Amino acid sequence: MPLPSDTAIHEALSRVQDPELRRSLTELEMVRSVEVSDAGEVAVLIALTVPGCPLKAKIEGDITAELRRVEGVTGVRVAFTHMTEQERGALSTRLRGGAEARERKGLAIDNRTRVLAIASGKGGVGKSSLTVNLALALRAQGHEVGVVDADIYGFSIPGMLGIDQRPVSFEGMIVPPVAHEVKTISIGYFLDDEGAVMWRGPMLHRALEQFLTDVHWGGVDYLLVDMPPGTGDVAISLGQLFTEAGRRVESLVVTTPNPAAQRVAERAAAVAHRMKMEIAGVVENMSYRVCPCCGERDDVFGAGGGAALAEKIGVPLLSQIPLEPAVRAGGDQGVPLMATDPGSPAGEAFAALASQLARTATSDPAQRMTRRLQVL
Repeated sequence: MPLPSDTAIHEALSRVQDPELRRSLTELEMVRSVEVSDAGEVAVLIALTVPGCPLKAKIEGDITAELRRVEGVTGVRVAFTHMTEQERGALSTRLRGGAEARERKGLAIDNRTRVLAIASGKGGVGKSSLTVNLALALRAQGHEVGVVDADIYGFSIPGMLGIDQRPVSFEGMIVPPVAHEVKTISIGYFLDDEGAVMWRGPMLHRALEQFLTDVHWGGVDYLLVDMPPGTGDVAISLGQLFTEAGRRVESLVVTTPNPAAQRVAERAAAVAHRMKMEIAGVVENMSYRVCPCCGERDDVFGAGGGAALAEKIGVPLLSQIPLEPAVRAGGDQGVPLMATDPGSPAGEAFAALASQLARTATSDPAQRMTRRLQVL
């Protein structure tokens, strides 16, 4: 059997990503040496970004799996070292886009990233479950996705994604935890169990600012922001941060079929417009229930709220997500529905919403709005 070629080995290693930085080991210059024995055994030396990296075992497993697919490889040995302080500094500069970008504080979000604020005027309409499942649906369609848990007081994204690790700090940057190939950040990652947040407005603004400026998001295609209920500090801060940076942010307004939820959601849409957030459209969550026995549709919470809201504010009704107990159960268990049953009625609705958003990515959301919003 011929020995594996250097090109094949390099290509295999280029397919292995650092689980936290989400870039290949070769791009990050983590591969320090490769040796091939006469018997076809490959020995690789990897320089970790920090000593004692908690994901070292995953990196080793991914390297082994990729190299074993290379023709001629009979065995794999992976050894580790770690980067020097100077090497980490150089890597940090590259990740931030160069020295000039490092010196100038600003949003750590690529210019091509589409930012969607998932908002509603009241709680209990399923914004967080929608955010998580939409993120997984977009990722399944090939997009790089990040999620910001902007609900500082009532954070729920860590639990819904089953993440219990703290973010890693790397040369002044926060490396966001990853679950289901989606990057996430939440105040919940920085608190002890059962911790509570007791902050006033300026501290909320600072937390959100750090999520957008200090976190290494990389080149994500979509950044979903799970907004808190209401129309207060966080909505204002989000609008200010992006406006001051000359960036666009869109709002996805979530409601249920219930008329009361619809009326409150109108206020969220009006505030989003006031803060120069463009309204991408309306999503009616918990729209109906499909009977598992007979397949009949049951309008548990009434009907028409989403369509009425979309008509009232002059934007499209993008999706009607059916009510399924599995959505709630998936959030409770830390394994979202889109990871376990994407073929369910709700899963298909999430996937369709992701496709529809992708189709409108190149159009101007302001052109889709036909009526001027009034601040209520």
